[in-house]
Amino acid sequence: MSAPHLREEDGGVYLAVKLQPRASRNAIQGLHGQELKIAVTAPPVDSAANAALVEFLSQTLGISRSRIQLVRGQTSRHKSIFIASARAQDLAKSLEPYFR
Repeated sequence: MSAPHLREEDGGVYLAVKLQPRASRNAIQGLHGQELKIAVTAPPVDSAANAALVEFLSQTLGISRSRIQLVRGQTSRHKSIFIASARAQDLAKSLEPYFR
């Protein structure tokens, strides 16, 4: 599986995300260009959507929230997430069911 939304660096992986706040449900909606499109029910007010995104990724990938950090795009729909101590290959495998 080609994973243009994942970039492995020393110490972890960067995940490119296009966030859709105020969705009807939390879900991974597939690829949108070079980004993984994720919908969350939270509104884009007071970082609620960002917090919901981190929580959703934590539950979906089965990793602790403390390893997930929003590094770019705090007020944008286009975000860069850093996942510490992760490998791109492992994350791609975890996300694979959402691309079927």
